[in-house]
Amino acid sequence: MTIGACSRCSLTCAARSHWGRLFQFSVAPTSHSYRPTVGFRARAQALISTLERRPRLRRALGFAAGLLVVGLCAFAVRHEWAKAGPQLVDANSGWVVLALVTVAVYYLVFILGWVQILAGFGIRVPYPVALQAEMISMLAKYIPGGVWTPAARVAALERLTGERAAGTILASILVEAVLSALSGVAVFVVSLAWVHDVDAPLLPLLVFAGACAVLLHPRIFTPLARRLLKPFGLRSLNPLPFPTMLVLFGFYCLTWLVGGLALFFLVRGLGSTPPLETIPFLGGIAAIGAIVAVLAVIAPSGLGVREASMYGLLIAITSNTTALGVTVLNRLVITVVELALFVAGVALWRIRRPKIESVTR
Repeated sequence: MTIGACSRCSLTCAARSHWGRLFQFSVAPTSHSYRPTVGFRARAQALISTLERRPRLRRALGFAAGLLVVGLCAFAVRHEWAKAGPQLVDANSGWVVLALVTVAVYYLVFILGWVQILAGFGIRVPYPVALQAEMISMLAKYIPGGVWTPAARVAALERLTGERAAGTILASILVEAVLSALSGVAVFVVSLAWVHDVDAPLLPLLVFAGACAVLLHPRIFTPLARRLLKPFGLRSLNPLPFPTMLVLFGFYCLTWLVGGLALFFLVRGLGSTPPLETIPFLGGIAAIGAIVAVLAVIAPSGLGVREASMYGLLIAITSNTTALGVTVLNRLVITVVELALFVAGVALWRIRRPKIESVTR
């Protein structure tokens, strides 16, 4: 029931927001393009009206969509469960539980950066609401393609707050992603001062980091964002102040250290004893794995490519067997935490829904 409610609200508000804004900017003044566009828009609005008049059909479709997302999530990690069996038998459950808690803390802390970016763009969102929008969109990353997670987050935030500035919200998500990637590369490069003999592709990483830094420059990011996000209603965008960007950069560096602590616990759970100074290096590994997962848009949640990149770097501080076990367990820990946060987000939405509907009426 909760999964269906989440999917229902995502489908309904996404359709309202997307069709309304998209056609607002796509209707041309010529008669040749106007008629087909208006007809298509009318059909979309008729479909939405039909769903609103038939709550049972809407609930059924929402429930089916929720099952599909969870099914894709389970299907994506089916091989990892089989590989993890021997590793889980030998792993120390205490360290694994610590890793689970740490990954959950990472997600709970990470959203603070998005709240600050939204505030810098003029959208004030309370932390619980932003966290709930993030949790509801959590499993969208298991659907192949890179657009589903931001689309789900925009739809959830609009449903929770009534905020319709989809273009600005998408711009904030882009800033979050680029800043997080840049800080992750920085953490990894700095960590090489303590961890030696690492076979890492430093030149591509530095080029990537340089591209991220250039992209964030106001003279590049602002016009580019306006051009790309104009179909979503973005007309103007004030760049974030440079001090704010520096604070956010430092904040995201700290979040990767939290991610490195989670990997540290997993390594300890499989019997290896790396020193504490490897935590920044492990955080950098987590960052590189996340970057590769985002860039590999075809693979659901970056499955396979994330693990391959992490394994190649983990062998610098541990054995091949332990490195393989950590990559497998890390995938399962992430999936379990994301699924738990998704369920929690849906449950919170169900609790808050009567209050939200009374406010929006």
